[in-house]
Amino acid sequence: MISFGTDGWRAVIADTFTFANLRLVAQAVADSINQEHQGTEPPSIVIGYDTRFLSDRFAMETARVMAANGIVAWLSRADIPTPALSYNVVAKKADAGVVITASHNPPRYNGFKLKASYGGSATPEQSKRVEQQLRRMEQEARGPNLMDYQRGIDTGMIQRFDPAWIYYQHLSEFIDMDKISERELKIVADAMYGSGRGSFGMILARTRTHVTQIRGEMNPGFGGIHPEPIMQYLTELNAAIQREHADVGLATDGDADRIGAIDAQGNFVDPHTVFALVLRHLVENKGKTGDIVKTISTTFMIDNMVERYGLKLHETPVGFNHIADLMMSNDVLIGGEESGGISIKGHIPEGDGILMGLLLLEVMAYADAPLHEIIADLQQEFGPAHYARNDVHLSRQLAKKDVVKKLEDNAPSHLAGESVVRVNTMDGIKFYLADKSWLLIRPSGTEPVLRIYAEARSDEMVTAMLEEGGKLGQTVLG
Repeated sequence: MISFGTDGWRAVIADTFTFANLRLVAQAVADSINQEHQGTEPPSIVIGYDTRFLSDRFAMETARVMAANGIVAWLSRADIPTPALSYNVVAKKADAGVVITASHNPPRYNGFKLKASYGGSATPEQSKRVEQQLRRMEQEARGPNLMDYQRGIDTGMIQRFDPAWIYYQHLSEFIDMDKISERELKIVADAMYGSGRGSFGMILARTRTHVTQIRGEMNPGFGGIHPEPIMQYLTELNAAIQREHADVGLATDGDADRIGAIDAQGNFVDPHTVFALVLRHLVENKGKTGDIVKTISTTFMIDNMVERYGLKLHETPVGFNHIADLMMSNDVLIGGEESGGISIKGHIPEGDGILMGLLLLEVMAYADAPLHEIIADLQQEFGPAHYARNDVHLSRQLAKKDVVKKLEDNAPSHLAGESVVRVNTMDGIKFYLADKSWLLIRPSGTEPVLRIYAEARSDEMVTAMLEEGGKLGQTVLG
């Protein structure tokens, strides 16, 4: 059964993620494009891929299906960050985009991210239409159309191109490079063997910033780690920062749509903090205004800032596609999520780890201070906020509605000594406490994992809440 989660379709390579299934999904996307396309010119699609095993071949097969259905396929010549691919969908006025990537998932996974014409994740409605096409193909016993790859090249239905440069140019004009160049910042860029490799070095090449890259070579096994920019996978980055006496380390995930950072003292800078730092910078240093969007698993510091600045806050389920919807329909200054997908006004409605890394450098340049001091000031002004997440691995994927129902039936009136003042079942179940602390329990939309999140005003409180969250989770697991 092929189904789309919070950001496309992901599955284990050679199990469900096979060439045969990929071609079926590509055909369903092609049918949807042809049904919705308007105009006399042939429809077009931009296709990219990450550094995973066979990603380039899966991308070529996708292009063959598109070409056979009369859709011009712009196929990346090399692995490319997801936000760079998405930016090219807009630049080329394409009908859609596809990225072959499983983002931060373990190396045994691959995936199929569907992008809309506006350069962001496909809406839930668009994904549903693709799933409906899949079901229709199954009922009709209809397989995919395929064009020979070389014929596609010869006829111009498949066109190889480099999506990186136009994206790098956009970012270099979007970010205040002159301000960043006022200091000789030393950074370590950790690509985590993903498709963000080389990006910071290329964009910052003509500034005074010194960039040292690690884990930038091709390694489809990701060195035995998950390409997720969280502290447990960033020991090499931490060591490189100390070795290079760097000001900051910037890490991007497998397809570079997420960011994580480490300061010069070796402290992990989580996406909550990056989001809050950039929001404060945009409002206070650059005089920007607009609505703020955050997912349900994101820090309460954003709530405090919105209240201070008199801005409007939108809270959404997890998944950047929900943020993208609001960025398209509202005047949104910044939208972001706990996992590190963040974007701002004037950019595409797409999580962008490279953009956020550059904005973090801009924050440091404006403050003219070490990152740990900037963060301490932020925590004093809008915190304190301490956060942690536990992942409980499951033997099978759980139905979200069943999880929520069981947790609602066992909802506590108090957690870690604080009273529960509100419960939200928008995405999983979230318990809001009287002191603004919160606990969220939700099944992952992309892998068989139960995620337990907590934020509070002390690490001790977070630990206590996670323990109670674990006990609540056991009621779901039986």
